[in-house]
Amino acid sequence: MQTTFSPEQLADPHVAESEKILRACVHCGFCTATCPTYVTLGNELDSPRGRIYLIKDMLEAGRPADRETVKHIDRCLSCLSCMTTCPSGVNYMHLVDHARTHIEKTYRRPLPDRLVRALLAFVLPRPARFRAALKLARLGKPFAGLFDRLPGLQPLAAMLRLAPAVVPAASPASKSSAHAASGQKRGRVALLTGCAQAVLDPGINERTIALLNRVGVEVVVPPGEGCCGALVHHMGKEEAALAAARKNVDAWARQIEGGGLDAIVITASGCGTTIKDYGFMLRLDPAYAEKAKRVSALAKDVTEYLATLTLPEPKQRPGLAVAYHSACSMQHGQKITRQPKELLQAAGFVVKEPREGHLCCGSAGTYNILQPEISARLRDRKVKNLTATGAALVATGNIGCITQIASAASMPVVHTVALLDWAYGGEKPEGI
Repeated sequence: MQTTFSPEQLADPHVAESEKILRACVHCGFCTATCPTYVTLGNELDSPRGRIYLIKDMLEAGRPADRETVKHIDRCLSCLSCMTTCPSGVNYMHLVDHARTHIEKTYRRPLPDRLVRALLAFVLPRPARFRAALKLARLGKPFAGLFDRLPGLQPLAAMLRLAPAVVPAASPASKSSAHAASGQKRGRVALLTGCAQAVLDPGINERTIALLNRVGVEVVVPPGEGCCGALVHHMGKEEAALAAARKNVDAWARQIEGGGLDAIVITASGCGTTIKDYGFMLRLDPAYAEKAKRVSALAKDVTEYLATLTLPEPKQRPGLAVAYHSACSMQHGQKITRQPKELLQAAGFVVKEPREGHLCCGSAGTYNILQPEISARLRDRKVKNLTATGAALVATGNIGCITQIASAASMPVVHTVALLDWAYGGEKPEGI
């Protein structure tokens, strides 16, 4: 794609990076076939190619974002399916991230939208606030229909509907601590406890620690780590995202320099995609560039790390048919497609793959709150395909997908690590 940025514009490293990405695009349109919003809405501007043109026009002109551009960028799930499909290697992720930052700085959203986004940024990255908000949401659930009818408040209705009926108690696994390996020590890893996941399903981290300890891996939860920054990053709040990244880099760097780390294990694939990008996000910060690059190199999804170990024979082989839902951040963001399925098969499960496995379930961080109508259509399509496999349950590696799919599925939806823990000596997951 030909561009016409001025030398003055290209002096900005963010613009220079986006210009390089734009030039890689050859207008082929392969991305449109696998883009969930284009497949759902049929509008060229709701495809990666259409959004690339909108971003190019906005950045080249050096103008503030307008309502039309914001509408179509907001509809992007950041599922990154287009990057898997693209034959030219266009880094759409970095381009749309830059566009969102530009929108956040130059566009004044309607008041209800500003308030909802501010609420999400204030609550979701902080477990104590999120837990309190979920408890309050139980009182507000009866009013979801009312919010649906009020202009601009549909996201509040979506939030209330997604809130669980019961909020699990805070888990000791989320506190800074070290968990010793059982038997001969084979490795040492740090575990990201996360923010939303630690509140919605603390058992995921508990099972991860138990499984890793059982196979000889010491697990540390470092003091000072927190939200990975993905939630605010995808809302264009660049400074908040970078602050979260620096905080985690510092926490993990202390562990690397202390007892050493074989990996930084992540159990929410949405977080994994962002942490693996810390090296890029902090590339312009001389105090953090090298440390962030080192952290990104150590970041591993829990299944990615487990696949590097020689696991013992399973304690039991459940033999259940499992529909594996590969989260977008797993298959497109991190290119992890083989390891989760192979681990489940080795543990005695029969893995079924649904049709249209490349399409997003509609969760996408805060997307199911900010774009509830499109999200619901994608969710229902995903649930239909998962149900058609005839499997007894669904396994996936991202808390957002678990919450989204479980809101409409008739079968249990569990984290992949919960099934692996069960097969290797842990308790049977609830609901199976």
